[in-house]
Amino acid sequence: MSAYEQDVKYNLSESGVHPMLLSELLELKNGSLDELLATDINYAHANGRPELRENIAKMYEGATADNVLVTVGAIEANFNSLRTVLNRGDEVVIQFPNYMQVWGVAKNHDYLIKTFSLLEEKSWEPDLDTLENMVTDKTKLIAICNPNNPTGRIFREDEMDAIVRIADKAGAWILADEVYAGVEQKTDEQTPSFYGRYDKVLAVGSMSKAYGLPGLRTGWVVGPPDMIDQIWARHEYNTLSATMLSNKLAALALSEEVRPIVRQRARDYVRQGFPILEEWITRQNGNLRCVPPEAAAIAFIKYDLDINSTDLVIKLIKERSVMIVPGDHFGLDGFLRVSYGLPKDYLLGGLNAISEVLSKL
Repeated sequence: MSAYEQDVKYNLSESGVHPMLLSELLELKNGSLDELLATDINYAHANGRPELRENIAKMYEGATADNVLVTVGAIEANFNSLRTVLNRGDEVVIQFPNYMQVWGVAKNHDYLIKTFSLLEEKSWEPDLDTLENMVTDKTKLIAICNPNNPTGRIFREDEMDAIVRIADKAGAWILADEVYAGVEQKTDEQTPSFYGRYDKVLAVGSMSKAYGLPGLRTGWVVGPPDMIDQIWARHEYNTLSATMLSNKLAALALSEEVRPIVRQRARDYVRQGFPILEEWITRQNGNLRCVPPEAAAIAFIKYDLDINSTDLVIKLIKERSVMIVPGDHFGLDGFLRVSYGLPKDYLLGGLNAISEVLSKL
């Protein structure tokens, strides 16, 4: 993505909704521009400004600001959480498919990796029997992504309970990447967090996906205060803090007055975008199929064409200047991840460009 996304005409590889303008955000609260202009460009609190941590804590039942560490994106929250909980050689079980950062960090730090799958033939239902059989007292952490990237699948309450039971039996931590909570397709109820269901949960969130503010590079991890303090120590070695301006803008976006408006904007994008994508899929001569995502701004589409997914994506970039994400980067060739949380004309332009290439295949 980094090699191509800034240069293509149509970027349908991005995983969040269409980003907000700064003016759009500041218009949502009177006086916010003057307050921002009066900001001293200094270090922010290393663990996040108190106002921001308090606003984040309100989204997690039973949490306080002491349970929250603000990070430079969810990517830092994931990285430092793994590096704090795990040591070289420790066993980690990872949901598959998944946002592959966790798998990559585990591979590069010599953790012992096991995976359990979401099953496409069962509408991406988790294979909990396999999970239960593979988790032992040697398992130190189970990493899940809910709602899921790339499928948009949301765990049912009984599935969440089963994962907690399996983790508890082994004494393992749960690292729950929950960055898509808040952009549900069919309900205005936010996807429930794993936080509060078990005392060894680290719940990760971000301003990028459900809020359309990826350029703030602001994320967080919520967990027990003693573990949060340990992750905080690594955070200071890596990044020290998120910026003062991003702290203040994220606090504004997550305030009780503004948060519902920002979240509804994101939901509007995904609810308007997916029907356009779904209708486009039906026009591709039966070569594409997709289990409808329950949340998120992305769909994981299976294709019936004799070409590797990365080769297909490169072909799209070179021939039509449109970019999507190949399934083999999630370990599942034969799939494509396509963004649809975008303005209608832009989305249609990108999809039509993809059609021109697919028709030749």
